[in-house]
Amino acid sequence: MKNHSHHNSLDKIGFQRLIAVFGVILFIGKIIAWKLTHSDAVFSDAMESIVNVISAFMGLYSLHLAAKPRDEDHPYGHGKVEFVTSGIEGALIAIAGIMIIYEGINSLIVGKVLNKLDLGIWIIAATAVVNYLLGYISIQKGKAENSLVLISSGKHLQSDTVTTIGVVLSLIVVHFTKIYWIDSVVALIFGVYIIFVGYKIVRKSLSGIMDEQDPEILNKIIEVLEANRKVEWIDIHNMKIQQFGSSLHIDAHITLPWYYSLRDAHKEMENVIFLLVENIDRNIEFNFHMDDCKPFSCPVCQVKDCPVREKEFVKRVTWTAENVTNLQKHTAD
Repeated sequence: MKNHSHHNSLDKIGFQRLIAVFGVILFIGKIIAWKLTHSDAVFSDAMESIVNVISAFMGLYSLHLAAKPRDEDHPYGHGKVEFVTSGIEGALIAIAGIMIIYEGINSLIVGKVLNKLDLGIWIIAATAVVNYLLGYISIQKGKAENSLVLISSGKHLQSDTVTTIGVVLSLIVVHFTKIYWIDSVVALIFGVYIIFVGYKIVRKSLSGIMDEQDPEILNKIIEVLEANRKVEWIDIHNMKIQQFGSSLHIDAHITLPWYYSLRDAHKEMENVIFLLVENIDRNIEFNFHMDDCKPFSCPVCQVKDCPVREKEFVKRVTWTAENVTNLQKHTAD
């Protein structure tokens, strides 16, 4: 119903391109630091950066695709691709975690000496600052534009910052104590943490691919409907919400008085749609089905001067996430 502006998509793509370029620069910096220091913890940080570079470019590709208009082969547009690329990113992060754990265990068995830690500390600390700022801006932009790609890019960058700060602290400790195995243990801890981050990203993207109900969006929609409800809207049920990138597709059944003309009934249905469009900050496509009221609707129908009422009004049914998504029409029972 609302159209995504072309400019908005280009703006997202431009910013994601910036993240990809910075990702490459920061990765090169970390590789140099690893070559100088031979530190496992720095290696773990560089590995996570490779993932950030790959995921930044995949994010860029998926934004390009998601921005394409719907066509004959893709009647719902290309927005779902954001969930797929997010899932692959999460899997890559988990693989990087496994590589880090392998390297850390290897070093604990073999034992190694670290060099040039002072210079390594400065390089890694600088990457942490840049990463954090980029991540913060990316998450804010992603939230403003409902883009899963920008939010997950920002979260990668910020989780990268958390591990990078840990790496810096462990390098400082090793630099002063010369206890080199601390470095490998820190790498192992980060390996486990990174696998967990990857798992969470995969879980979120799978729920989007499988059209899992998003309780936050559903509750917001029901809140708006309940707060602005008209007595003519006897019942709303069988509501389903699908997400396509930042767009929503809403299916629902609305029960209206059976004696309404088709024009009047259609007008009421449009009132519901316009209400949601004004109050939900997303691109929304609607598929509403109109039902006529039956005698069992009378006890929950609030129309006072109904000319054809067959049963007394019993109670007003409060709409909730549970009953609005139910297949059956509401009754007083």
